[in-house]
Amino acid sequence: MRSFLTILITVFTVQCFASNWEESPEVTGLFNNAGVTGTFVLYDASSGNFIGHEQKRAKLRFVPASTFKIPNSLIGLSAEAVQSVDDVIPYGGQDQPFDVWEKDMGLREAIAISNVPIYQELARRVGLERMQEYVTNIGYGNEHIGTSVDTFWLEGPLKISAEEQAVFLASLAQGTLPISDDIQKSVREIVHLEQGDNWQIYGKTGWENAPETGVGWWVGWVVKDDHIYSFALNLDIKKPSDANKRVELGKASLVALGVL
Repeated sequence: MRSFLTILITVFTVQCFASNWEESPEVTGLFNNAGVTGTFVLYDASSGNFIGHEQKRAKLRFVPASTFKIPNSLIGLSAEAVQSVDDVIPYGGQDQPFDVWEKDMGLREAIAISNVPIYQELARRVGLERMQEYVTNIGYGNEHIGTSVDTFWLEGPLKISAEEQAVFLASLAQGTLPISDDIQKSVREIVHLEQGDNWQIYGKTGWENAPETGVGWWVGWVVKDDHIYSFALNLDIKKPSDANKRVELGKASLVALGVL
């Protein structure tokens, strides 16, 4: 029942609150100056309002790439594929594009360096049937995972929009997903990035088809004075240097909107 209600609330939120959109000239200026095509969404969890850049694109679904490591962590822990974020998972012994991936490690270390083979092994342990059940229960994107349990978030068919990312992450930040409180807390801890005097920022990057052209992501949330603002940025990566603009533009947008 709790899972069903969460799905209804998520659908209602996306459909009804997505119209509460304010276009930010400041954020639009940042994207124009950076010379990239993309969107930025800031979602105020308390009011249900969105503000950002390019509402039309914010509704388009794209492959989540490594931003799916957040729900993958929630699902892996819930399915007891691992007992904690520090349980060591073997990477498989295959050559990897980055030397730092060629090491057995837990989710805490793996998510920090976006280790693909570790999370693919986690997904294989969960299995296709259980993975589909969890993706449906949390109402993630289009909820389609196809038949390949270790590639569906990298190549599709799973897709999610920036607005949906922001709503999903607001639920995680508030601990209202149909997942145990302890597991949600553990996952929040491993995506904590940095903090200031009155704010903390959590997040994860993603890059479809890395290191080639594709869609790049930076998603997360900010807790400022006990207020939660979730965000999602995606942009077209046409050259390698565009990848660096994900976090740069995201932080600049948060500053422009007074969140950082």
